[in-house]
Amino acid sequence: MKDGKVIKVGMADLNVAENPDKLMTLGLGSCIGIVLYDSAVKVGGLAHIMLPDSTQIKNNSNLAKFADTAIDVLIKKMVEVGARQTRLVAKLAGGAQMFDFKQTSDEMRIGYRNEMAAREILKELGIPIVADDTGSNYGRTIELDTSTGILTVKTINHGLKEI
Repeated sequence: MKDGKVIKVGMADLNVAENPDKLMTLGLGSCIGIVLYDSAVKVGGLAHIMLPDSTQIKNNSNLAKFADTAIDVLIKKMVEVGARQTRLVAKLAGGAQMFDFKQTSDEMRIGYRNEMAAREILKELGIPIVADDTGSNYGRTIELDTSTGILTVKTINHGLKEI
């Protein structure tokens, strides 16, 4: 079996990969990495979202930037290559509180808001979240192996884990 290529997903970006390729995104701080996977056809999708809600922002043309729009686009792209929405499971990573604000209003808690938005949208779509590595105060780099569905979470000073 050949080794797949690693497809990098940038900030406010998304992409889909098929077995044996991998999807990777670097530097998830307050951003959330939303990973969707269909194990029957070994198709994965990854969105690196920055903000929870496109309706709150005037310049919202980049659909990959927001939880409320990126998940829909990701599902459509996955279905185009053979995935079925009814088989999808989700994994989440990121959503850190990278800075310690004196007054921690909900407006400043972007990581938490991103995570809650992603969870709510996935729940509405009936896509179960089977694993997560979210919150705390450190960044993460994630890589999805489409051949296994394993999401590797790499952190500085917090090690490596597979979810």
